[in-house]
Amino acid sequence: MKLGVIGGGAWGTALAQVASAGGRDTLLWALEREVVEGINERHENSMFLAGVRLSPAVRATSNLSDLDGCDAWLVVTPAQHMRAVLGKAADCKKPLVLCSKGIEEKSGRLLHKVARDACPGAGIAVLSGPTFAHEVAKGLPTAVTLAAEDAALAEQLRDRIKQPTFRIYLSDDLAGAEIGGAVKNVLAIACGVVEGRGLGQNARAALIGRGFAEMTRFGLAFGAKRETLAGLSGLGDLVLTCSSTSSRNYSLGVGIGEGRSAARLMANRKTVAEGAFTAPVLARLAKEKGIDMPIVDAVDALIGGRASVDEVLGALLSRPSRSEAV
Repeated sequence: MKLGVIGGGAWGTALAQVASAGGRDTLLWALEREVVEGINERHENSMFLAGVRLSPAVRATSNLSDLDGCDAWLVVTPAQHMRAVLGKAADCKKPLVLCSKGIEEKSGRLLHKVARDACPGAGIAVLSGPTFAHEVAKGLPTAVTLAAEDAALAEQLRDRIKQPTFRIYLSDDLAGAEIGGAVKNVLAIACGVVEGRGLGQNARAALIGRGFAEMTRFGLAFGAKRETLAGLSGLGDLVLTCSSTSSRNYSLGVGIGEGRSAARLMANRKTVAEGAFTAPVLARLAKEKGIDMPIVDAVDALIGGRASVDEVLGALLSRPSRSEAV
């Protein structure tokens, strides 16, 4: 099975490196000419994954139709651009492995539903879990969830992608795998704010615990399984992303906590902090369903510039006491 990778950012490049193990040809599509030239000429993506030498089996192209000869695609575009990119593909009925994390802002749809809209008839899988791209690309031990409703497809993809240091656990819960990855990005911004404001480790641990409760409430309301949310693509990814400046979302939160504006921080970035786009739609969907998500609401207010850090902290700390079970 020849794999194509759509998206030349850090995560797409790292996955191409995994897919090329053993000298297996892997083709990566990137929008940026510098990325294509760097991979093909120097075996490095210096724009997004500097310092990692890539396998010569990874080749890059700026022509999406070049991926038509691949047997399956790993789709690693930013969540808000997935529909548009897949819409440009002439042949997207092949299996699609969705590796981005987020919810489409305009429609409020999970990404596997966006992919089905754009590519009717394609087999859909979701790859998610606690993954920093530079560690994956260097071959450091990693474990992820691969979710697909078609068990045979899931097994086929697992057997093609897995490596001794890239362990894959199977699931049939597409919604759960995607919701965990989307919600944790928003919660990571909140934990970054705690770090940037110097509120301490107790506060961050409390945010992770109560944030996981919000993730679980939202996930169950949208058809996810509790065990998926408590697994690699939910709790596992939440812990990783909420504890390191290697996370783009956590770093954004640190900047906000230090007093800088979210708009300016995002304008100066060449990489996407998906949680900033997910927060408004997540807050909107939760409100429509009557799901209590105060931490998500706080991040939404910070990103939208409708409240200061002190104001959202005051609102969270003054909430009425309640049972931990709800």
